[in-house]
Amino acid sequence: MGNSLKAILAFVPSEECQKYLLEDLEEMPVDKMVDLSGRQLRRLPLHVCSFRELVKLYLSDNNLNHLPPELEQLQNLQILALDFNNFKALPLVVCTLKQLCILYLGNNKLCSLPLELRLLQNLKTLWIESNCLQCLPEVVCELSLLKTLHAGSNALRTLPTQLRCLQELRTIWLSGNLLSEFPPVLLDMPFLEVIDVDCNSIRFFPSLAHLPGLKLVIYDHNPCRNAPKVAKGVRRVGRWSEESPEPRKRSGAVIEITFDERPSPPPATKPEPE
Repeated sequence: MGNSLKAILAFVPSEECQKYLLEDLEEMPVDKMVDLSGRQLRRLPLHVCSFRELVKLYLSDNNLNHLPPELEQLQNLQILALDFNNFKALPLVVCTLKQLCILYLGNNKLCSLPLELRLLQNLKTLWIESNCLQCLPEVVCELSLLKTLHAGSNALRTLPTQLRCLQELRTIWLSGNLLSEFPPVLLDMPFLEVIDVDCNSIRFFPSLAHLPGLKLVIYDHNPCRNAPKVAKGVRRVGRWSEESPEPRKRSGAVIEITFDERPSPPPATKPEPE
């Protein structure tokens, strides 16, 4: 089916047209997964909500800005992808899906997250990159099992001190924000393994050598005058990392040595629940 025809049919609310968009998806798939990404959808076909054993639902790259209350029927859902849509607010019905392990909300228009998000106590991976967040919603700090948080490409200037409560957190991506200093709360999170603060406005890095779990720190594309000190075996990606020394002061002037290794971005493929 051509994209232009899909776009036209997406406006037609009749059950026949919506089933056409589903491309004859009449029965519950054997793999318990439905992928409706890139279908030009403007609303979720209610037929999908009848698949009560569904485990994975991908709705990426559509034109959705709301979800039907019937979505609550999918109580076995573990993965929900809502990235690349037009959500200005997270539909509260998502917060009723208490088995969710992975939630993709990137590339929408979210300025906040509802307090009801705290109900998703099984959530391990949360992607909220490329939204309109000016601060990290404190409700995120109540997701006690969270292991991966991708909050890059927003307008974050600080992180809440409550973040240290997330003792299962191992990876945090903060690239492309407005951080003017390294977030102090991260210094109190010895269990972190990956810290990405690429493309911010950080001018000075404190020592990270006391973080025993750290494996990788990405700090490139900051106006910094020093590289963060790390423990032996920790990989640094940025200026004056392993491949070149830090600048030396000579006659009061700083001699800069440029280094432009490109950081490894978050994985393009979406992870499966553990």
